[in-house]
Amino acid sequence: MPDVASSSPTLEGFRAIVRNPSLVFAEIAWRWSFGAAALILSMCLVIEYLKTLSITRGDHLLLRSRHPLLVAQALGNIVRGSGVRLVEAGVVLLLALLLGWIVIAALGRAATLKMVLAYFGRQETQPSGLRSLMGLNFLRAAVTLAAVLGSLATFTLLDYARTPDEAATVFNLALLAIPLIWLVRTMLDWFLSLASVFVVADGAGAFAAIADAGKFFQHRAGAVFAVGTAFGLAHFGVLTAAGILAAFPLGFITVFPGQAVVLCLAAIALLYFAVADFFYVGRLAAYVSILTTPDIAPILTPAPPAPAPQSGRIDPDELILCDVPAPG
Repeated sequence: MPDVASSSPTLEGFRAIVRNPSLVFAEIAWRWSFGAAALILSMCLVIEYLKTLSITRGDHLLLRSRHPLLVAQALGNIVRGSGVRLVEAGVVLLLALLLGWIVIAALGRAATLKMVLAYFGRQETQPSGLRSLMGLNFLRAAVTLAAVLGSLATFTLLDYARTPDEAATVFNLALLAIPLIWLVRTMLDWFLSLASVFVVADGAGAFAAIADAGKFFQHRAGAVFAVGTAFGLAHFGVLTAAGILAAFPLGFITVFPGQAVVLCLAAIALLYFAVADFFYVGRLAAYVSILTTPDIAPILTPAPPAPAPQSGRIDPDELILCDVPAPG
């Protein structure tokens, strides 16, 4: 068990994932497995949708012309009337992926947090709380879906603009509202993710874990803010580095084959996702480190109790300063 009292939670989080890389591998295993399944299902949806499209001889001739306007006209003719099928299939796939993510993420988070708690000496006998974790994941999915719908709804207000000036004003307000919507979504998602620690550590229910997370943040706000800032800056640095690396193959897109550029971009993306998962598990470990460290507060020496009030009668046997006899 590490000596969490003698080190900062941020360092303990990094130390936990460095000493136990299996924590990161477990996180990557369930995240990437779900991501690969979602990608394969999405590709199958696109392929099956393309099989339903019919191309006439006229559309084929327009496509062979390679003229931008004629090609656009051919594509419009091909997909005309089939958008409803694509939307329906997309909605079904999205709901299936959300349900799958709620269950798989609950199983993965329970396994990862149990390993983190064991590293810090918290051998809990509480149940894994899969139902509570699925409830938290349902709330996270609902918050994300609400953010997406809210972002799309801001642009629907453009239909109510009557003049170009009103349309420009609505568009500018939408550009300001969307970052705020996603900022609120990020904060709520972080809070619900923190609540999962109390589900696995204490066996709390979903709403009880949310309340415990609120109390935890209230009493240990400084340490939690320091951990979030440190790992957030590290994540931002990795994201910036990934963007810079991605610019190199894009700069040679006219020199190298397209397949090579795509493979380079895919490798950079996978490397970024792996490092992001590394920091995510480290942040969870840092939160558990804070949870397992007692809150050291300054101990103030209590003031001695005030003496009981004396009655008006003076005890003749009590020695007081004025009893000193006068000289002579």
